[in-house]
Amino acid sequence: QLKSVSLIVTEPHDLIAELKPAHPPRLYGSAGCETWSVRFSPDGSSFAWSMGYGIVKLLSWPLTSEEIDSNEEKTLNCRQTVWALAFGPCLSTRVDASHQNGHYHELLLAIGLNNGVIQVWDVSTGNLRFTLTGHQAPVRDLVFTPNGSLTLVSASRDKTLRIWDLAKKGASPHVLRGPNYWVFRCSISPDSSVIASVCNLDSKVYLWSLRSYTFMRHLTYDHERTMASCDFSQDGALLAIASYHSTTGWWLDLWDPYTADLLTRVENCELCAYRSDNLLTSLSFSPVGLLLAFKDYRALRIWDMEQDKLVADTDHNRASGVCCAFHPHGGVIATGCRDGHVKFWRVPHLVPSLKHLCRITLRFSISTYQVEALPLPKKILEYLTYRDVPKQKIVYCEEHCR
Repeated sequence: QLKSVSLIVTEPHDLIAELKPAHPPRLYGSAGCETWSVRFSPDGSSFAWSMGYGIVKLLSWPLTSEEIDSNEEKTLNCRQTVWALAFGPCLSTRVDASHQNGHYHELLLAIGLNNGVIQVWDVSTGNLRFTLTGHQAPVRDLVFTPNGSLTLVSASRDKTLRIWDLAKKGASPHVLRGPNYWVFRCSISPDSSVIASVCNLDSKVYLWSLRSYTFMRHLTYDHERTMASCDFSQDGALLAIASYHSTTGWWLDLWDPYTADLLTRVENCELCAYRSDNLLTSLSFSPVGLLLAFKDYRALRIWDMEQDKLVADTDHNRASGVCCAFHPHGGVIATGCRDGHVKFWRVPHLVPSLKHLCRITLRFSISTYQVEALPLPKKILEYLTYRDVPKQKIVYCEEHCR
């Protein structure tokens, strides 16, 4: 059961609610209680929380105190440490007496476990549907393709990515090999054609074709770093990469995945670069507008790339944040912490400009090379290819630099 829920109405981008697990951490730094993953369902009506000790909570969204105390809450006992969560599309497989006029649609939740197994659960009933086996080490990340198919991509410490077609019962997955290190995170482009993946100690980003199941190219860094996270923008024209080094701080880089050009770099201030608790752990593009959220151990920040300013800089506390996820309709972002807590933060409602809406519509369909071939003025081409984004940005910490 949940220990408590705080519902707080505050200023924009401040705390809305907080979920606390029933069992507090036994000792600071002890493993088992961490919230390694949080996810909203594609329609925004459900929220999944890996609350530590092999337990996943399924809650209706938006949260209310009455719903938390009612039977709306479902508990999934996975009996293994949970590293990754991913809501899938609705599975339409059967017609029964209660659904005589059509197929019965089931929303799925895939859960990646410490023993390498992937469990797939029925969200409406809270029942385990089936398991996927093959990984030989913890499954660190899971992503369903955005096109609504039953294709699931998994990333594992066994140094592989696997592509599962859940529509074909018993089908063997496609296995992508190549990295020499643990695969930490993966992301799929909005058109479901490319997979990006990052490894813990590999100073390269791997791009894979989801159509041919083959390696495409590297995005290469020139010095050693730990890769933490990756995510495609809403139109697929940008790929954000989070990385850090224990002695030189963290970096958030924006790449053009088509041309392999590094477009801009966001980094922390010099005074914080040597702090051991200042490691970038997660990032996420908003599904609404051009907002990019990034979470280190000490703060949650949201960058409005169109206006080039931080619109949120909050969650300054000692509970190390390890993951974040936007609500699919915008307006809210959830963060998970090492102590098992989940916090929900209000995100400013920003209306994207008409020119940005035109840009994402165009860029969803055509590559950078195709844009550059258009007979358009240079400034328009720079805008359409995101070459107008500042080349470097320093994020100053609130505690030491202001």
